[in-house]
Amino acid sequence: MKKRLEEEFSRLFGSSEGVRFFFAPGRVNLMGDHIDYSGGYTLPCALTMGTYAAARKNGTSKLRLYSADYPEEGMIEAELLPKCYRPEWNWANYPFGVVRTLEEEGYPVTEGVDIVYAGTLPASSGLSSSASIEVLTAYLLCELFGFKISVTGLAKLTQKAENEFVGVQCGILDQLSIAAGRKGCAIFMDTGALTYEYAPLELGENALLIVNSNKKRALNESKYNERRQECEEALKCLQTVCDKKALCDFSPEEFETYKEALDREVLKRRARHAVYENARTVQSFEALKQGDIVRFGALMPESHLSLKEDYEVTGKEPDLLAELSNQFPGVLGARMTGAGFGGCLVVLIKKDRVSAYKEKVGMEYLEKSGYQADFYEAEAGGGPCEL
Repeated sequence: MKKRLEEEFSRLFGSSEGVRFFFAPGRVNLMGDHIDYSGGYTLPCALTMGTYAAARKNGTSKLRLYSADYPEEGMIEAELLPKCYRPEWNWANYPFGVVRTLEEEGYPVTEGVDIVYAGTLPASSGLSSSASIEVLTAYLLCELFGFKISVTGLAKLTQKAENEFVGVQCGILDQLSIAAGRKGCAIFMDTGALTYEYAPLELGENALLIVNSNKKRALNESKYNERRQECEEALKCLQTVCDKKALCDFSPEEFETYKEALDREVLKRRARHAVYENARTVQSFEALKQGDIVRFGALMPESHLSLKEDYEVTGKEPDLLAELSNQFPGVLGARMTGAGFGGCLVVLIKKDRVSAYKEKVGMEYLEKSGYQADFYEAEAGGGPCEL
């Protein structure tokens, strides 16, 4: 990848002298989707797949960005302080938003930068390609300009860029799991307190597959923001009968006690997902610490069902893949991962059943959906770094 980036950089900017190379991973969420903005626990891991960049200061007041994955977009330029989201910037709104947010947080980018990006994450799949490019951009600018920002600070800054510049009201799960990645580990994250600890992701005779439904989604055009608003409304209703700061502060038992305060059925379902998914995430973390992969796998279909029925964020293609996967001999569990509305599943499966699974499930999925699934064997990787 470095060679590819170096060649592209030289072609675009005349030479590769003084260029530095960086990487930030994508992430897959193993448990705990759509609860990071309700103060819940999540259990992601960073991936060995991710986004790469070649970068160099250019001595001008221009930011010049190019993606080797989207050559048809050409070079995208902006002044040092991009003012607001512009549709014609497309993918470049994510790094431009980071530059803007760095300035607002007291880390001014005082000179133009040339950056060439290339990635190994499928776009719009739920593996956080947008958060990956955000964290990568923030990290490389810190390295180029000498900014000192903590892991948590990096995550909060890039989340703010997506919330305020791009306009997606995401929680901090994606950015923090990328910034805090550790090889061979899952990250148990308290999104309310912004603390995290690690659990070994020791799968033994099992493999972790990411299955891309190839049903594309555009997150800021989805119902993501609507779900967040519904959770906020549900919390306000529950706070009339119980003093809690976040939905995920309720235990399942407490939720069952107070749920009648929710005056609409849709709010009950949204809150029920948040509360029970949070409990499943804690159970999953304990299972990983104890090396109980079978128990961990058994929680995955429960999570998918909650995301499908209570939260309504899956979609018919991920639901079909989940059904086919959870019926396949050798699969310990499968669930939607990420923001949903398309995207990917994460599947825990016996290693000796992977080939048969790809053939049978891939064929049945194509016949029933019209989409070709892609399969990736996932490994837990580290956080952002200079190469």
